[in-house]
Amino acid sequence: MAKPNSRQTFIDYCLRSLGAPVVEINVDDDQVEDRVDEALQFYQTYHSDSIEKVYLKHLITQDDMDNGYIAINDLVTDVVRVMPIRDTMSTNNLFDVKYQIHLNDVYNLGFLGSLVDYEMTQQWLSLLDRIMDSDDKHISFERHKNQLRIDMDWDHEVAVGQYLVIECYRIIDPDTYTDVYNDYYLKKYATALIKQQWGQNLLKFEGMTMPGGVQFNGRQIYEDAQQDIEKLTEEVRLNWEQPVDFYTG
Repeated sequence: MAKPNSRQTFIDYCLRSLGAPVVEINVDDDQVEDRVDEALQFYQTYHSDSIEKVYLKHLITQDDMDNGYIAINDLVTDVVRVMPIRDTMSTNNLFDVKYQIHLNDVYNLGFLGSLVDYEMTQQWLSLLDRIMDSDDKHISFERHKNQLRIDMDWDHEVAVGQYLVIECYRIIDPDTYTDVYNDYYLKKYATALIKQQWGQNLLKFEGMTMPGGVQFNGRQIYEDAQQDIEKLTEEVRLNWEQPVDFYTG
């Protein structure tokens, strides 16, 4: 069996699953395209295999400074956080408490010092940083606007030419990573949607007798497809959907 590795081979697979070319599938090409788009959208919204965690770097421009937000690629679904603009865990200030800890204690870790005490001290200092000197920024992400708004003093905290690093989740583009089209669930769901469209198209011929006594049974096709869709929807929501608070940073 050939593995679908493009949109067209994916469509061909779904139609063969319904009986083509032995059986004529009474669905218009545009309707098939719409159902495939719908299947991809559902898959990318609910199935964990459709997204990946990435760290994106963004070069700040003058437009970003003027707008107070940065443009985000439309494949990004959720933004977790913007990485701290400055590193609070490293310093070369002689009077900084962390500098003194490294200067006086690190040498002894391999001999008589306690690694547990050192780790606990670092965690305590990190907690103080988060409470009193945190660089974490409040952010709001508008997916349909493709905008990431960062609440900060743009004129003093950043400058044109600097980079921001964004932790986010991004859709795996099926046109780039074509193995997506061979996903078992996606193939089943798209086939069910096309089957439902097929049944919908045939409903208007219900009860009509064709030459030879053959009758259309579009309602049965439609109801069978509806059952398949309900089962697949339940499957993805129970087994593959991420928890509601999964993206909380």
